[in-house]
Order: sequence, then C-alpha cells, then structure tokens
Amino acid sequence: MKYYPIGTVVVLKEGTWPLMIYGRQQITKKFSDKTYDYIGCLYPQGYIDKDYIIYFMHDDIEEVLYGGMTSDAEIEMERLLHIPENV
Repeated sequence: MKYYPIGTVVVLKEGTWPLMIYGRQQITKKFSDKTYDYIGCLYPQGYIDKDYIIYFMHDDIEEVLYGGMTSDAEIEMERLLHIPENV
C-alpha cells in the first residue's frame, strides 16, 4: 500500500465531511495495541480539539478530493513507512 501524503483531503466511506490527513501510522492512547494508517482533522476547519481527531485505515477511504504535497522528503518518508519493524 502506498500512503497518501500529509495534506491529502479525503472522504471516508459513509462519511459526510472531508478530512485532511496530518499523520500516518498512528497509535491512540485508548487503543494502544492498534496502529491506524492515518489521523485526520475536519476540512476546512483543521484541528479543533482532541474530540475531533479521526483515526482511520486506508481501506476506509472512499474518495480522494486533493492529493497532498510530494517532495523528496515525502518520498523518503514513504520509504521509511515500508521498512519492516524487525529490521
């Protein structure tokens, strides 16, 4: 799976509001045994407070409305995200 870059705006399946991705491979305090592919906030509002943080998986995405920025740093991060944990 190729991760979407930071800044990508998506709509989730059965979602009613666009979300902007601002983090990848996220662990929550509540469910520390699960790693989510993404963390997002409402778009265009942005981060409001912790009650409006949305954790979701790649398969939850229905539509990509805008692709985030791709740079050399993003390409390197994509490579790092795919390094196995046991290396």
